[in-house]
Amino acid sequence: MGFWRGYLTQRSKGDDLGWFWRLFFLSQRARPGLRRDILTYLSSRAAHRHGGYIGPDAAILGIPSLPHGLHGVFISRYATLGPGCRIYQHVTIGEIEGKAPVIGENCWIGAGAVLVGGIHVGKNVKIGAGAVVARDIPDGATVVSQPPRILERRESHADGAAPEPGLAGN
Repeated sequence: MGFWRGYLTQRSKGDDLGWFWRLFFLSQRARPGLRRDILTYLSSRAAHRHGGYIGPDAAILGIPSLPHGLHGVFISRYATLGPGCRIYQHVTIGEIEGKAPVIGENCWIGAGAVLVGGIHVGKNVKIGAGAVVARDIPDGATVVSQPPRILERRESHADGAAPEPGLAGN
């Protein structure tokens, strides 16, 4: 009885995106033509039903973790998202003049964060809730606040010196 109760509770929330991801990846693999157009339409409608948008040409490598479902998540059609990413609600990964972020693997993007432009976000980056990111972020960094500030870097330098705290690149 416990299994079914948990299953029904999870399904009733509307956060089960299994069918959405199947449609999305089928539409990406389909050759241009009527079949791809229909699959793209169906996946766009499914995303809209879940309260979000993922561009039909977005390069998503692996299924991202969406703990709150697709609610308010916008991913540009030009964006690239690495495997193992975790994206919370109301995140915008947008474009400026046809250039969108390239996000590395195993990134954590907090609720309400905005990433725009042709930026590169490194591997294992944590972006705090509400941060607005419009410049490149190195591997292992944590980004918070508005304007974004890099708090830490988890990699060490080749000469053994610790990285300097504070803003990187300023």
